[in-house]
Amino acid sequence: MIQRFIELGHGYSDIYELRTLGETMSHRVKHIFAFHTIIGEEKRSSVAIVMEPTQPGEFQPIYICREGIPYPHKKPNKRYDLIKQLAEELDKEVIELTVRPSNYFGETDIYYQHLTGILRMNNYIPPMK
Repeated sequence: MIQRFIELGHGYSDIYELRTLGETMSHRVKHIFAFHTIIGEEKRSSVAIVMEPTQPGEFQPIYICREGIPYPHKKPNKRYDLIKQLAEELDKEVIELTVRPSNYFGETDIYYQHLTGILRMNNYIPPMK
């Protein structure tokens, strides 16, 4: 099983792209996540969609908009609302986790390895084979 984060950008257009991926491949959406963190003094959130693995190939993409959304529980915002609406449309819940910020890690790839470990440890994605 190959699990890989595919990073989209931080803006509105990227959230719309994430929504479109979820809508057009709704049969493959396994989970929708909000990763909350603190960067400096500011609370930020990432949103991600975990897809079911491809058959054949066993590739499991995790599409993410990294740390581009203001923390939604302090002040509601349209970007987060778009993801909540997608979750409702797909009859999923937004799974919220608090994680370290990506700048804590030396490289973005290490940050994604950290998130992969968290998702595996909590049985949201399958372990390595």
